[in-house]
Amino acid sequence: MADLQRLSLNQATVQNWSVQQAVEGCVRHGIPSIALWRHKIAEAGLDASVKHVRDAGLHVSSVCRGGMFVAPTTEERRERTIDNFRAVDEAAALQADSLVMVVGASPQVAIADARKMVSDGLAELVPYARKHGVKIGLEPLHPMYAGDRSVLNTIDQSLAMASPYSADEVGLILDTFHFWWDPYAYEQIKRAAGRIFGFHVCDWIVPMPDMLLGRGMMGDGAIDNHGFRMAVEAAGYNGPIEVEIFNQALWNSDGDHVLATVVERFTKLV
Repeated sequence: MADLQRLSLNQATVQNWSVQQAVEGCVRHGIPSIALWRHKIAEAGLDASVKHVRDAGLHVSSVCRGGMFVAPTTEERRERTIDNFRAVDEAAALQADSLVMVVGASPQVAIADARKMVSDGLAELVPYARKHGVKIGLEPLHPMYAGDRSVLNTIDQSLAMASPYSADEVGLILDTFHFWWDPYAYEQIKRAAGRIFGFHVCDWIVPMPDMLLGRGMMGDGAIDNHGFRMAVEAAGYNGPIEVEIFNQALWNSDGDHVLATVVERFTKLV
């Protein structure tokens, strides 16, 4: 199945680990790439995070996350724009393949207005990202998050949001957890050819134990991760494949055991 050299550890999978611990874990388990979360970068310090990654010889597949453009007040939206500029700076320093965008949502903002805020936020952010050589990856999230996390909920919709920009500036992060249910997913993946900046895998546990912290290890649920990997490769994406699992039970368990399982399931099932 999947080549281990394609594997990237998304730091969310070992949430309790620091940047240094996650980097050292990757080295122990032969994982060549890592995706870092910004709150962990802040804890370690950006310079230290860069040093940990560089000294270990790891590739940074993404920085998670920017976005959250949606807010009910102008002041809040301005603060988020400034924070997104900082996120670009961090992604540039880490030489990440892309900066992942979870675009935001709010129950206080009508969904059509929220999508306009996302469009306006991107228009302001993309020139800054271009100047710093950072690619912006829009991640469509499952519709169950449309009220509080993201008003981008399908691949097709995200492609439309990316379309005003060149294909080397704004693309998509495709996470199987978010689109596996979509009957048009394979068709939309084909349409995304040339704009796929990242590919994430995990599994959809039945029944879902928690809508935020209930993702499963590959093979423990309903998602055909291998089928989707073949589809994104047919669409031209051959970059790192991130394993991103938000799961409290995993976070409470031994991190090295988690990484050993990630490697086993990735190479057999993805």
